[in-house]
Parts: sequence; C-alpha cells; structure tokens
Amino acid sequence: MSTRIALADDQALIREGLKSVINDLPGLEVVIEAASGEPLLEALVDAPVDLIVSDIRMPGVDGIELCRRLKALENPPPVLLLTTFDDSRLMLAAVEAGAQGFALKDISPEDLAELIAAIVRGEGRLQPVNTAGVADRYPYRDDSPSVEAFSDREVEILRLIAGGYSNREIARSVHLAEGTVKNYVSDILDKMNTRDRTRAVLKAITLQII
Repeated sequence: MSTRIALADDQALIREGLKSVINDLPGLEVVIEAASGEPLLEALVDAPVDLIVSDIRMPGVDGIELCRRLKALENPPPVLLLTTFDDSRLMLAAVEAGAQGFALKDISPEDLAELIAAIVRGEGRLQPVNTAGVADRYPYRDDSPSVEAFSDREVEILRLIAGGYSNREIARSVHLAEGTVKNYVSDILDKMNTRDRTRAVLKAITLQII
C-alpha cells in the first residue's frame, strides 16, 4: 500500500515540483494537491490521507492555521511543514501548532523520503535550523535541569535527536546497541520532564545544553 499524501503550496511550480519528487519516491503518492489549507481540508472529507505536506506561508489558511484546524478532526493525519526560510521562529510556531515535522525546502529527496517515513511511523522530526532566538521564544523558567545534569554522552545523543535521527541511526553513529540508545533517550526525556522528543530538543536549546 502506498503512503497517501496531501500536498499544499500556493506556488504552482513549486507544488508541481514537490509532487513530482514525492511521486518518484518508492511507496509514496500525492492524492490531494491544493494552493492553500482551505481546499485541502475540504478534500480530506472524501479522500483520507496518511500525511499532509504543506508550505508554512500561504495566503488564506497557511500551514500553521492548517495544523490548528486539523486538531478539531478525529484522528487527523500528521503534518510535515516546509519552508524556504531558515528561521527558528517558524520551527517553534510549527511545533506549537501541532506539526509533527519541519524541514527546509532544499531537503534532498532521500532525506525527504526518510523524514516522511519517520513521521508516518509516529516520530516527530525537525530538520536542523539556526537556533538563534529560540531561548527568547520558548523559555522554560521552572524546574529546569542544569547543564551539569547531563553527561557528555547524553549531550551527544541530544544533538543527534535535534538532527532528526532515529534511535537506530543514533546507535550506528555512536557505536552503541539500539536498546542502549533507547534507554539513554528515555533518561534524557525524564530529565527534561517531557515524553516528546521535539520539545526536549527545544528545551535543550533554550537551556544551552546543545
């Protein structure tokens, strides 16, 4: 079964290009395309999908508002938001609106395929962006762990999580068993007082741990 994708972008040439790239990837198929979030939401009524890939900035219902409106639906599909701009503020807005993924539009087809697969599996992913200004936009004031609470290995794994790597990919990178990495990630999330990898990364950036 192909992974069914709804695609939204107000620029027709970019939308066609993304559609072509996605349809050329194994097991992926664009079944809905729209110029903004409004017609995409209407199309979902008759054509359920496994994932929405949307530009962030569009006239009318943009990607952020699309995420917010999807929350009103029963079992809404996950959303991957794309942007041309390397702006941490957009990443934060995407996370706060409920997007499961965030990436720049210059992402390679191979990385896009891996990103889509991860999000469909239920893993939130953020492509690395410039983190300047994150602390001001996403502050944590209470019960914040100190930098000393994290070992060098935990910081190393946090950085890889921030890069969007899965536990398996982290295990290969740091030469540990996947189960050991899973335990490290669990400990990190506990120390961050969150069960969400994305928010753990944002918190780690805020506290200048990574």
